[in-house]
Amino acid sequence: MATFKELRGIQKFRMIIIGLLCILPLEILSLYGQRFLGIGERILFLIIGIIFGKEILLKGVKSLFRLKFSDINLLMIIAIGGASYLGELPEAMIIIVLFALGEMLEDYGIMKSKQALENLTNTMPKIGFIKDIGEVAIDKITIGSILIVKSGEQIPVDGKIIFGDALVDETTITGEPLPKSKTISEAVFSGTMNISGYLEIETTKKGEDSTLAKIINITYNSSQKKANYQRFIQKFAHYYTPSVMVLALLLVVIPVVFLGGDFNHWFGQAITLLIIACPCALVLSTPVAVFSAIGNATSHGIVIKGAKYLEEIGKIKAIAMDKTRTLTKGEPQISDIISLDGDDENTFLACIGGMEQYSEHPIARCVVQEAQKRGIELHKHKDFVSVGGKGIKSECLICKDTHRCLGSAKFVGEEHNIPEQIKKKIYALEEEGKTIILVSSHQKVIGIIGIIDTIRQESKDTVNELRKMSIEVVMLTGDHQKAGEIIAKEVGITNIKGGLLPDQKAEEIEKLVKEYGSVAMLGDGVNDAPALVLSSVGIAMGAVGSDMAIENADIALMNDKIGLIPYLIRLSRNCHNIIKFNTALAIGVKACVLGLAVFGISNLSLAIVSDVGVTIFVVINSLRLFGVKNKSLKFEHKSKKDDCCEACH
Repeated sequence: MATFKELRGIQKFRMIIIGLLCILPLEILSLYGQRFLGIGERILFLIIGIIFGKEILLKGVKSLFRLKFSDINLLMIIAIGGASYLGELPEAMIIIVLFALGEMLEDYGIMKSKQALENLTNTMPKIGFIKDIGEVAIDKITIGSILIVKSGEQIPVDGKIIFGDALVDETTITGEPLPKSKTISEAVFSGTMNISGYLEIETTKKGEDSTLAKIINITYNSSQKKANYQRFIQKFAHYYTPSVMVLALLLVVIPVVFLGGDFNHWFGQAITLLIIACPCALVLSTPVAVFSAIGNATSHGIVIKGAKYLEEIGKIKAIAMDKTRTLTKGEPQISDIISLDGDDENTFLACIGGMEQYSEHPIARCVVQEAQKRGIELHKHKDFVSVGGKGIKSECLICKDTHRCLGSAKFVGEEHNIPEQIKKKIYALEEEGKTIILVSSHQKVIGIIGIIDTIRQESKDTVNELRKMSIEVVMLTGDHQKAGEIIAKEVGITNIKGGLLPDQKAEEIEKLVKEYGSVAMLGDGVNDAPALVLSSVGIAMGAVGSDMAIENADIALMNDKIGLIPYLIRLSRNCHNIIKFNTALAIGVKACVLGLAVFGISNLSLAIVSDVGVTIFVVINSLRLFGVKNKSLKFEHKSKKDDCCEACH
């Protein structure tokens, strides 16, 4: 069903067509020297002026009083008045109607390019159903409320499932076409749809702070962070219109005053110059393209914080990637549990699981999940100390020797000398590509944990595609060098830096920026925050549900599709190329007709047709950006289908 805005646009378009059908016969006859300057033509001019020219007149007069000579409406008033003075009423009417058509095309282009964003806004829930209370407006739902969401209903705000299970469609947030199975304790997000099942959800955010609301706000505010080409066009247009008005004045004064030319002829050429100088196509060359590209990206689950980041991602010469949760699935599993203190595996796991239970790190989660899988009751701890990028320390309330230190070999080695025998075990596990976690007490190292992760199926194809784009791919990982090298070899990366702390990743980014100029950083948006900030464009992957990731990144992938990176770069480059072509075409056509006007061989009809023709082309050409596809989509759908088949069996 068409919106009110669309219906108004259709009505306006019909009026313009009717106006053109009335005027064109007069214009065609005038081209053959047949003029009808009677009362009928004048009445038609008056009607056309009232219907289509009222806004132009009001805006133009306001600009004149404010001495705002860069306003296009003022330029059009002069052109219409000049054509009327010369007795060219059909041309004057065509100027009015086609300028109205140009403005309508501008509105349509912007509206169409923002359609993906409008659709996103329309998915924003308005109400929720609170248990034992009933329907409540979304802005009245408080944190901790218990919501009931039935099959076929939207989830109104972010929350955690406390009862039930369901299939949830997260397309609005992640762009992922397949629904996800959700159950107790799992997070759900505003704007997503409960396809089947019954859920009771405890809200964790207010409506205004929900994931969907943040995406909408960031996307609409993206127009504030302008790209270089946007700033250039705006600056150019600011000086362009006044310059053209001065040139038009000179085009009358010089031939008439100094060369004895015919006033009416050169005045007509000046009016032609003003019409062709209308900067509609020039002004439209950028915003329609930018909004189309950002709208396309949004439909793929990508949040771009500004046009300047859309521009920058297309310029990158190198991209640095984290390993865990970027090139790998970020679903680590425990492969080895080695207790060195005489405790059995379960007792050892109960202690370290208690340390890790409050951490969001994927390795911490896998330790806790392993303990839960075995039905182990976790030990209680106190006096937690988290050392960023290294590990944690705490005091266990159950174990005899209460102090515990957990982290990398380097971190634990700061407290203890690691015996040679343990170093050999660590080396053997690292040679297998495993991530190693050491645990120590006050006196010594008491255990080793080996962790394995799975490479994303699309990682290798993504790296290959980036290389075809002449982009250097670098791995920056906090894991040890050997684990990084094994994953890198699988996906085709040759430049690996391992064992890096967050600040060391940032230092590596600074080096890459010096070497390559424009560099992107792809990570989880949390542990990689310093590196994201120092890169030319920071990209957070799998940002859904992570406020910190959305906040830290310039571009946020709300899903785990690493294959979107080449698509995003292609989209940016296509957008930049279309803007350059649109701008060059608009300036080129105008320059040709301006040249003809300067030499006195142009006419109003040519100017009008050229201006409107270029404007129509620019809008249509920019809207082509909606057609840029993610080439990896077919592969991803196949892998998802395989995953579903495995789950079913």
